[in-house]
Amino acid sequence: MRVTRVFVEAPLSTGAQLALPAGPAGHVVRVLRLGPGDALRLFNGTGGEFEATIDAVRRDAVSVRVGAHHAVERESPLSILLLQGIARGEKMDLVLQKATELGASGFVPLMMARSTVRLDERTALTRQQHWQAVVTSACEQCGRNTVPAVAAPTPFQKCLAPAPGLRLLLSPGEGALPLATVLARPPERVELLVGPEGGFDPAETAAALAAGFQAARLGPRVLRTETAGLAALAALQTLAGDLR
Repeated sequence: MRVTRVFVEAPLSTGAQLALPAGPAGHVVRVLRLGPGDALRLFNGTGGEFEATIDAVRRDAVSVRVGAHHAVERESPLSILLLQGIARGEKMDLVLQKATELGASGFVPLMMARSTVRLDERTALTRQQHWQAVVTSACEQCGRNTVPAVAAPTPFQKCLAPAPGLRLLLSPGEGALPLATVLARPPERVELLVGPEGGFDPAETAAALAAGFQAARLGPRVLRTETAGLAALAALQTLAGDLR
C-alpha cells in the first residue's frame, strides 16, 4: 500500500509531535480521508524521510507523531539545471512537475525576447511561489526528498555568466549536434537551455553559443517548449544519469 508523503518546512526528529501545514492537512482530511492511526511519510528537504502516524484530526487540523528516520535519497548522479524560457500557464506547470519527476536538480525561469508572458515584480514573485509549490508537490508524489529550487524569473542575459559543466542549447536548426554525440564524455553537471513558445531570438542563440553553450538537437522533428526540455531530460538521464 502506498503511503502518503508530506513536505514539512520545519525541523523533524523521531518522537516529536507536530501539526501539519494547513494545505497538506486539508488534503489529508478532505481528499484522502485519513484519520488517527494512519501512516504518513514526512520530509523537509534536509535529507532522508521520516515515518509518521496521525495522532488526531480536528476539522482541517492534523497532528502527527514522527517516527523512524530513513536515510534514503532518490537523486540522479547527473545534476541537470533546467534554464526554461517562461511558458504560459499550465505549460510551465507541466514542465516543472514532470522535470522534477525526471530528476532535474534546479530551475531558472527565463524572461526572453520571444516570451509571451510578461511579469512585473509583484507577479514574478507570485509565479515563483506557485512554481515552487508545483515542484514541492511533485517531490511528494515521486519520492524525492531533496526539493529542487525554482529561481525568481530571470532575464536571459544572466544565464550567460560562466558556469561549470556541459552547457546545452536545444535547437532543431542546422549545425546542432545529436544529443548522444554531445554526450560522448558523460558529464556530472549539465545546464539545459530551452526557449519559450516563440523560440530563441537569433541574438540570444548567438550570445548563448558565445558563452559556451553547445547546440544540440533531439531528432528530426521540432518539439514544443513543454516537450523539448522533458525529452532532453529523459535522454540525458538515460545516457548519463539514473535511467540507464
